[in-house]
Amino acid sequence: MSKPLIGRTVRRLRAERGLTQQALAARLGISASYLNLIEHDQRAVTAAVLIKLTEALGVDIAALSGQAERQLESGLREVLADPLLGVDSLPEEELRAMAAAAPNASRGVLALYRAWRVAREDASGIALPSGRRLLLPNEEARDFFHDRQNHFFQLEDAAEALGHAMGAAPAEMNHAIAERLRRTHGVSVEVVPMPEADRRFDPATRRLWLSESLPREGRGFRLAFQLLLLEGRDAVEAALGGYAPTTPEAAALIRIGLLNYAAAALLMPYAPFLHAARALRHDVEALAARFGTSFEQAAHRMATMQRDGARGVPFFFLRLDPAGNVTKRFSAAGFPFARFGGNCPKWMVHHAFSTPGQVRVQAAELEDGAAFLCFARATHGPSPRWGEPAPMQVVAMGCDVNRASEVVYGDGLDLSRRVGIGLSCRLCERPDCRSRAFPPLEHRLRLDANEDSAAPWRFEKRGGRA
Repeated sequence: MSKPLIGRTVRRLRAERGLTQQALAARLGISASYLNLIEHDQRAVTAAVLIKLTEALGVDIAALSGQAERQLESGLREVLADPLLGVDSLPEEELRAMAAAAPNASRGVLALYRAWRVAREDASGIALPSGRRLLLPNEEARDFFHDRQNHFFQLEDAAEALGHAMGAAPAEMNHAIAERLRRTHGVSVEVVPMPEADRRFDPATRRLWLSESLPREGRGFRLAFQLLLLEGRDAVEAALGGYAPTTPEAAALIRIGLLNYAAAALLMPYAPFLHAARALRHDVEALAARFGTSFEQAAHRMATMQRDGARGVPFFFLRLDPAGNVTKRFSAAGFPFARFGGNCPKWMVHHAFSTPGQVRVQAAELEDGAAFLCFARATHGPSPRWGEPAPMQVVAMGCDVNRASEVVYGDGLDLSRRVGIGLSCRLCERPDCRSRAFPPLEHRLRLDANEDSAAPWRFEKRGGRA
């Protein structure tokens, strides 16, 4: 993988705004030929030109990071490496050119590949127990939030207005929400034994039941969700912005996700939360205590601080279970998650399961040299019944290593000693990795019965031996 360069991003943003090179160059006060060199990464961008670019294109500096191009490139690389497609190894230069010159067509390739995988699995007999065709609505919902940088000003505004109307401090928010449900909507709230569900609402009787096994922060979040379900539907439709989900399941998932977002914005209002995050140096446990939420709720909220003019540190967010299944992910920090395979076993997110309740920290470096400060903690929910394991998952976050001084988890960590990780084993070209589960797809194996390698797989690298 190559580091994203600003030229491709400038070219994309200029084309999206219908500007010619001559027009943009005039706004920047430079010649069209000089802009052409910038767009082809043949000239460095000075600080003065960079500031003018943000003004001329109507974006902030973070938008010029090349994150969108990098995600597109990593997706294409992963797709085209699938041996079942029978595609010869694509040179890096050609792959970058494809993503830069035809981003919409490249996204179409990714969509076609997802559809092909579904069709292949369905034809192979991998389907739901009911026999219904697997449509992967969760992938569509995940892409919806990722493409919008997991920030929705419509929901922020609605939650802020609702919070002002209630006028409650964080410690009193649960009670204030319950009172608004009762007085404004005639909803009575009961905490009852309910092993089969966490929340149930009966619209006919206006009764809301919450499971007694939920911790206080869990009850508070579901109260907020219920209130937004009754008062936030217009804001949810505005946040959809005319987007038409392809299936009813995807539509339901997206709307529920937006309501969850609004509930978090109500419990953790944007400006107070951003101020606290900066003051506490993004200590997730301290933030959760201050706003009366869970570790995961505070962590996820921390990854949504992307308001224009008041952006927080760009974080990626990941949640996975002990089997390695990724159940939630979002990258505002440009971390290129693998879409169709497992994560790197050397990444500390997997090690966090062995130390539940403890925050694990790691300085990690990808093959292209991009480095991240990563931190993760294992959490678990209530066991449904005696003898059944409690559900456990790891919540992981990270930011560019250059922002580590703003994050408490970077204190005392030698950021120069970084653990080399890959996107996934099948795409990683590190030859000496002892944790590798699979050889890379694009290389021939080196097999020698007379020698046992310390690494599980030996393979031929491009242009030479491993």
